[in-house]
Parts: sequence; structure tokens; C-alpha cells
Amino acid sequence: MSLQRIVRVSLEHPTSAVCVAGVETLVDIYGSVPEGTEMFEVYGTPDVDVYISPSMERGREPADTRRWHCDAGLEIIVVMNSPSKDLNDGHVQISYYSSRKPLPLAYAVLYLTCVDIALDCDLNCEGRENRSFVDKRQWVWGPRGYGAILLVNCDRDDPACDDQDNCDQRVRCLQDLEDMSVMVLRTQGPAALFDDHRLVLHTSSYDAKRARVFHACGPEDSCEAYRHVLGQDKMSYEVPRSHGDEERFFVEGLSFPDAGFTGLVSFHVTLLDDSNEDFSESPIFTDTVVFRVAPWIMTPSTLPPLEVYVCRVKNNMCFVDAVAELARKAGCKLTICPQAENRNDRWIQDEMELGYVQAPHKTFPVVFDSPRNGELQDFPYKRILGPDFGYVTREPQGSSVCGLDSFGNLEVSPPVVANGRESSGRRVTQVVRDFLHAQRVQPPVELFVDWLAVGHVDEFLSFVPAPDGKGFRMLLASPGACFKLFQEKRKWGHGRALLFEGLVGNVRVNTISINQVLSNENLISYNKFVQSCIDWNREVLKRELGLTEQDIVDIPQLFKTEKRKAVAFFPDLVNMLVLGKYLGIPKPFGPIINGRCCLEEKVRSLLEPLGLHCTFIDDFTPYHMLHGEVHCGTNVRRQPFPFKWWHMVP
Repeated sequence: MSLQRIVRVSLEHPTSAVCVAGVETLVDIYGSVPEGTEMFEVYGTPDVDVYISPSMERGREPADTRRWHCDAGLEIIVVMNSPSKDLNDGHVQISYYSSRKPLPLAYAVLYLTCVDIALDCDLNCEGRENRSFVDKRQWVWGPRGYGAILLVNCDRDDPACDDQDNCDQRVRCLQDLEDMSVMVLRTQGPAALFDDHRLVLHTSSYDAKRARVFHACGPEDSCEAYRHVLGQDKMSYEVPRSHGDEERFFVEGLSFPDAGFTGLVSFHVTLLDDSNEDFSESPIFTDTVVFRVAPWIMTPSTLPPLEVYVCRVKNNMCFVDAVAELARKAGCKLTICPQAENRNDRWIQDEMELGYVQAPHKTFPVVFDSPRNGELQDFPYKRILGPDFGYVTREPQGSSVCGLDSFGNLEVSPPVVANGRESSGRRVTQVVRDFLHAQRVQPPVELFVDWLAVGHVDEFLSFVPAPDGKGFRMLLASPGACFKLFQEKRKWGHGRALLFEGLVGNVRVNTISINQVLSNENLISYNKFVQSCIDWNREVLKRELGLTEQDIVDIPQLFKTEKRKAVAFFPDLVNMLVLGKYLGIPKPFGPIINGRCCLEEKVRSLLEPLGLHCTFIDDFTPYHMLHGEVHCGTNVRRQPFPFKWWHMVP
């Protein structure tokens, strides 16, 4: 980036100037033109290109082709493309002429020293044929875009440390450097130039709060070699001159994109001229690079699973065993949070959401800790945060959280085009909404959930992988589908078949027949209301996610009212654990017809043609009776998306 440097030449003595390789310098000859001058000639040494720009319309011409009339509109432009070996080893001579004299009236000489300065980083230019036209000061989205990427260094690579890696101003272990982006300052030119010139690396006070820079000042296999030079209270750093031409810097992100922070951070290096004792130092050249902080990305249930989390509490041993068996079939690691740590808080889906961050050089998972702060509140930080596993949270200031701030109310669809939509009623706390919107790569679609007692989208919505179409199906709870199923069974003479008949143990739930369900006007009326709420969300999702009816599967489900809000009448079938093709579905204890639960059979008929395997897990006592289900009691870390987030255009 040129600072439009202008050099004024003198007739009284030669002038010296510093230029940067490939950067234009304007030469002002009009301040000392001898009296009677009508024309001039200008020549440079072979390593100096000299141009004349007669006007904006005519562009520029090589200067050594002819004499030029002294016109105030002319500009003399000099460029050196290679760094100098010695001080003042290039020069330009201007000869002034009058038409009345054959010899020059006077000469002016400009001595030039060229230095090559570049602040470089990985601009992620894959797929671009010519990288020389990339503007480092810009960050461009898309498959042919470019721009450097910075990770928030929010993991904890040193097990002996209590804090995240970006919470202090030290490099505690060499593995920490793998999470940082490399920035290289390259300089070529005479060493003597820097006796009276300085290189300063700098950033704004705004950006200094969002990124930190370490300078490798010694052997890079020692943590002590990395000196904190920019970030937080440090906005500038004079780069010491070493014997080499390269200085390596390591940059870590401190903050994710959020309200008031777009995610862009800029760093600059400026060459300062300090050669004049009578004046303050002046800038000659500035080079700039822009980083974008990588967003936190959620993973949908359609991505392959890597690790399943579940809490062991006093009455869910069989549930944990069933989840463990499902994880074994899916080839997943299983992590069990013991009762001593969860203090009987079993809702691990509500406590956290698992996602990841990604740059060209590194990808690692990051847990987003919800603001609900139940008895599980320490688990994400104390048990999940670690080497190459990051942590982020958002806490509202001065306001309370509600059930909607639990992350059972935070689900992500497979990749689609989304425009975002807001709804009225109870809403997720502002700091969480701001954070999600600011990531940009997964624009939130806010759904209407105020009709639900718990108020979580996973009570009526889930996604499963599919071999055709868009590669997934959206499952929606459907009272209408359930009534239709029961009406069919009654038509075939099974109206006396009972729900909840198979429950065992200490569960005290009255059985109810299909006939009784279909004759309960209050239940029918209330479920028509529930269906209208789900249908409203259905239309929002179709519009915002670009779905058709072929992308949606209606799963039979009934709801009942408690304190004027909806809860599942029988275990909520869409609230399932999705591990690839293996589904862990709440066992509904529906009417037994011909030895089989008709609800289970219906769900199998809808999902198994998609290549999915349905396992029905008994969660009635430990979860359903507490207004939760299988999905609420589990959590999954998944593989990242196969495509790169920077290839999309928000």
C-alpha cells in the first residue's frame, strides 16, 4: 500500500530518497525549476523505471523517449522493482532546457535506495491462477475468494494450565502454536538503511482486543522464544533488525465474531524515516494484511458421529446401557458424565452444543456452553475443554435466562440457503442470538416454540440422513398423522388396543385405548391447536430452508396440556438420537397390535426405507416423565462439514 510518497528534488544539492520495490514514487521537479526553463529531460539508471504521466486521459509513457514541456500537469513517476545492494545505488537525473540555449540550464539528481517490504500470510488462494492480483487488504468470500483466516485459540493444550490458551500473554507449549496463524515480515535492502529508518508492526486499539501476536525471537523449539508484541494493551511494536530477511509472527484470535465485531482484524507494517533530526519521523510505506476470525460452526445430526455424551444418574442405568450399545454399533466413542459430576442433572443436550472452528491449517471442535447453568454447568469447561478441544460461552448481563436458552432449543439443519426469521413470544437471550447471527455461515431461523411447556425445537423437529433428494429428511411431530393412524387401527377392529400397556416397574400411568383417545374431545381439540403451531413452523422452515413436502416426514405424535402449555402425551418420537444410520428413538409404548407396537411399526415404515435402523429406547421414567427424551439426555460430537466455510457466500 503506497502512502502517495512525493519526493522534491533540489538544484542546490543531490536529493536522496527511499522507495519500496514495485511501489510508485512521485517526483516533484517544480519547486526548483531554473529561470527560463521550457523543457526537461529525465533519465534513470538501468534499475530505475521512469514514466511521465501527461494527463489522466493519456495514461503514462516512458520518460526517456523525448524532451518534455514544463507543464504543471505533468507527473514524473519512478519505480524500482528490485531491492538495492547499497545505499543510493540507483539515481534519476533531470536536465532543464531553454529553447534559446543548446546546453542544459541546470541538473537535479535524485539518489534512490530500494527496499522490499512485505507482510505476508496464507491468503488461502486455492483455485486462483494468479495470486499476484490478490489484495491483502480485502477479505473475499466464495470459491474464488481469498483472505487469511484466524482461529480463536480457545482450547487448552497444556494440561497443567487452568485457563484457555488465549487467556494469557504466553506460549505455554509448542502445540499451542499449531492453533495460530503464521504472519511473515520479509525485508530486503541494505542493512545500513535501518540506521535511520524503523519498521513498526501495528494495529488499532479495537483490533488489539480481538487478536494477539507473538514474535519468534529465538529458536522456535523453545516456548521462551515467543514474545508477546501486539494485542490488548499493545498496539505497536518496533521490529528489531536481525541478520535474516524474515521475521515470523504467530497470531491467535481472542474473540469470536459477535455483536459489534464483524470478525475482521487488520495488521500493518510501516517503514518510518527517522533520518531528519529536525522533524518527526515520517511514514514511507505501509503494508497491510486482513484476517477473518473463523466462525463457530454447528454440526447437524446428518453428519457422521464421532463421540456420544450421556449422564449417569440414579435411575437411568438401562438407558445408558442402551445408548452405549447404539454408540458401539455406530462406531462412536462414548463419554459418560458420572453422577458425582452431574449432580443428577441429566440434560446434557441442554447444557452444551458441540461445533468446531476451521482454518486451512487446523480444525478442532469447540463446545458452546449454554447460559442455563444447571448442575452440569462445570462439565463443559472442566471435562471437555482440553488439547484441541475449545470452549466458548455467552452469559447475559443483568438479565435472567429462561428454558429457551437451553441448547435443546438450538438445532442446525443440513446445508441449505437460509435467510433468517424472527418470531414473537419467549426468545433466546440476546447475547446468544447476537453470537449466532454474527457467525454468518449458518443464519438462524427463529421458530415459534412458545406453545411448548419446555419450549425447545427438538420437541417437534429433527433431521435424519437420506440417500436421495437433498441428502436428508426433516422429521416433524404430527398429531394429524397420529390420529389418522389410530383411526385406521380402529377401522380394522383394534380400537380397544391400549397405550402404556407395556410399562413395567414403579411407573404409575393409566392405560388408555385407541377408542378412548379418539373420543376425547379435549385431547382432539388441543392437538388441533398443536398441529396449527407445528404447521406454522413447517411453512417457515419450507420457505427459509428451501424445502418441499418431499423433504418432510410426518411422525405420529400426540401432545397434552400442562399449565396451558404442550407436553408429549407419549414419549416424543422425533426427540431421537441420530448416529449415522442408527437411530435411538424414544420407546412410545403405543397400542400393541398383532404383538407389535403400532407406533413403532409406523415409524419403521417411514424411516427404514431410507436405509435407517430404528432402535427404540425406554426413556419413560428417567426422561419422559420429566418432560424430556432421548435427544435431551444425550449429545454428539460430529465430523465437520466436508466443504470449507470460506467457500460459501453469506
